[in-house]
Amino acid sequence: MTTTAAPGGRPLEAARARLQRHLDERHARCHDGPGALRRGRRTGTAQGEGAASEPSTPLVVPLGAHDVLGEGSGDPYSDVRPRARVQLTSQAVLVGPWGGDAGTPVCGRCLGMRWQRLRTRTERDALETGGATGAAGEWPQLPAYVLDAVGALCDAALAGTMTPPGTQRPADRELPQVTRLDLRTLAVSTHPLLPEPLCPRCALPGGGAGEAAPPRLVPRRKPAPDACRLRPASSYPMPEAALANPVAGALGAGTWINVTSPTTAPVAGSVFMRGYAGLTDVTWSGQANSFAASRELAFLEGLERYAGTHRRRRGALLTRSYRELGEEALDPAECGFYPPATYRDDPVVRPFDPDRPIPWVRGRSLRDDREILVPARLVHYSAGVAADDFVFECSNGCAIGSCLEEAVLGGLLELIERDAFLLAWYGGTRLTAIDLGSAGGAVPAMTARAALQGYDVHAFDNRIDLAVPVVTALAVRRDGGPGSFSFGAGASLDPAAALEAALSEVLTYIPHLPRQVRERRAELEAMAEDFTKVLHLKDHAQLYGLPRMAEYVRPYLEPAAVEPLSVLYAEWEERRRPRGGDLLEDVAVCRDELAAAGHDVIVVDQTTPEQERIGLRTVGTVVPGLLPIDFGWSRQRAPLMPRLRTAARRAGLRGTDLPDGEIRMVPHPFP
Repeated sequence: MTTTAAPGGRPLEAARARLQRHLDERHARCHDGPGALRRGRRTGTAQGEGAASEPSTPLVVPLGAHDVLGEGSGDPYSDVRPRARVQLTSQAVLVGPWGGDAGTPVCGRCLGMRWQRLRTRTERDALETGGATGAAGEWPQLPAYVLDAVGALCDAALAGTMTPPGTQRPADRELPQVTRLDLRTLAVSTHPLLPEPLCPRCALPGGGAGEAAPPRLVPRRKPAPDACRLRPASSYPMPEAALANPVAGALGAGTWINVTSPTTAPVAGSVFMRGYAGLTDVTWSGQANSFAASRELAFLEGLERYAGTHRRRRGALLTRSYRELGEEALDPAECGFYPPATYRDDPVVRPFDPDRPIPWVRGRSLRDDREILVPARLVHYSAGVAADDFVFECSNGCAIGSCLEEAVLGGLLELIERDAFLLAWYGGTRLTAIDLGSAGGAVPAMTARAALQGYDVHAFDNRIDLAVPVVTALAVRRDGGPGSFSFGAGASLDPAAALEAALSEVLTYIPHLPRQVRERRAELEAMAEDFTKVLHLKDHAQLYGLPRMAEYVRPYLEPAAVEPLSVLYAEWEERRRPRGGDLLEDVAVCRDELAAAGHDVIVVDQTTPEQERIGLRTVGTVVPGLLPIDFGWSRQRAPLMPRLRTAARRAGLRGTDLPDGEIRMVPHPFP
C-alpha cells in the first residue's frame, strides 16, 4: 500500500500515521476486540511511572524530521515525545525505552536527544541550524511485513517478555533498552540507554555534584605510598554499550582499534559536539600496551571530555558582569588574553568587557579555602554564549578520577606539565637531557619500538621554577624524511612515571606522522612560511613533521647536559616527594608549590549524572597566571603573560627577566 503525501509536506508524517494505525488496530484485535480503541487511550508509560490504568497502544512519533535538542519550539511532537515508545526514522524504527531499573528516569525525549547527537554533520546542521525541513518523497515505505515486525517487537519489548542481550556487561543490562528494527534488512539490535541529563522531563532537580562549589577536599587512603590512583580503570562498572552504540551512545556510535599500530594498542571513538565554532569532531582514545587496557582508558577520557566540553546539568547559570561581582569572582585577565590584533581581525572573538554580563560557575580556591566564581567559558571549553567570546579554551586542566582528590591531582599535574613545556619553548631554554640508558621499567622497550620505526627518542627534565617532575620527550626521524620531529610531555610526582608518560605520547604519534605530513605537505609548507596559517590543534604538531623545522628544534638537540634520571631527581626524591599514604597530601604538595609561585589554585566540579552513576568525578582545575596551552598562532596567550618573563629568573636560570626581544615567537609543537 502506497502512503499518501503528508499535509504540508511534513517529513515522515504519512508513514508515522500508517504505523500508528496499524499498532492501534493490532492492539484492538489482540486485546479487547473492536471496542478497545474507543475505550482505551494511546500512551507510552515512561520509566519510573506507574502502568496505565486502561488499555493502551504505544505512541508513534517521527524522529529525524525536527530538532529535538532544543527546548521544543522546533519539534511539533515535543509535548508527547517523552511518552512515545516507538520512534520512526527514515531508516529504522526504534522501540523503547523498555526494561531497566524502575528508579532510572528515562523517556522518549532522552532517546531522541541521544539519537540526534549521533547523526552526520549534514543531518545535524540541517536540523539544528537550518530552516524548516520538507518531505523529499513518500518515505519510508512500510509494507505489511514491516508493520507486522514492528508490532511483534512492541508486543515483546513493551509487554516485558524481552530481555537485554546476554552479551551486555552488568552495568548495561541494568539500564533501559532500545530495540532498533532496520527498515531495509529487518535486522534487529538492542542497545542500552542512559538517561539524558539535559532532558526537560527527566533531568534531576538542582543540587548534587556540579551545581555548587566543590566541597573541601578530604583525606583519601592510597593503596600504596607511590600510587596516584585509588582504584584501577578496570574496576569501574562501566556501561560500555550505553556509552558507545549506533542508536543512542552517549559518547559516540562505537569504538575502533588499530591492529596495525607498531607502538601501542590504540582504541578510540568520536562524536560531534556543538560549540561556539559549530560542530566539532571530538575524539577520545586510550593508548596502552593491550587493547583491553586501552579500551578502559578510552572510555575514561571520553567521559572526561563529555563533562568538560559542556555543562551537563539543566538550570540557568549565574549571569553577571565581572564589575558587579568584584572579589567574588576570578578576573579573566589573570588567565590571559589574546594580542590586540587578534581581537581586531578575528571575527569570532571580542575583547573582554568587565561591564558585560557573562555566565559563571562556582569553584573553590584551594589556596584560600573559599568559594569563587569562574567564567563558565574557562572550564566548559566547547560551550559559550556570544557575551563571553573573549577566549577559546581547551581541555587543559580537566581530569577524571574516582574522587575529587584524585581528579584534582590529575588536573594540576596537567597544568604544571603544559606550563613548563611552554616556558621552555617560548623562552628558548636549553634543558638537561635524561640518559635513557640509565632508565628502567618500560623505557628500554619503548625506545626499541621507536627505533623500529626509524626514530631516536630523547627526553628532558623540563622543570623550570616548580619542583614537580615534568619530562618532555622528542622523537627524531633518523633519515630526515617527513614526520621529522614529534614532541610529548608528562608530569607526575614519580619521575619515572613522568618519563614513561612523555615517551608514550611520542610513541602514539610517530606511526602516523609521516603519512599526515605527506598528505598535507603543501599546506604545512605554507604554514612554515607564514605562521598565521597555523589555525588548529593538529597544525601545531604536524608542522614539526617538516624537515625544515629543524632550526626551531635545535635547542632540544643541544642540551645543557645529560644526566641519569636518578641524579636529576635526587633532591626531589630525598626531600620533596610526598611518601605518605594519603592522596590529599599529594594534592597539597602541588597546591603549595603553585601558591609559593604566586598562583591561586581553583577547582570547579564538572561531574555529570552519568559519571556519578559509575562512581567517577570530573573537575576543571584553573591556576591563574600559569601559561595556558592554546592552538592557532593568532590565539596565543602565553607570549603576553608575565610568568613567561619571570619564571626563568625565579628559577635562577637567568639573572634578569626575559625581555620581549628574546621570546621565541614560533608556534609551539605541543600535540
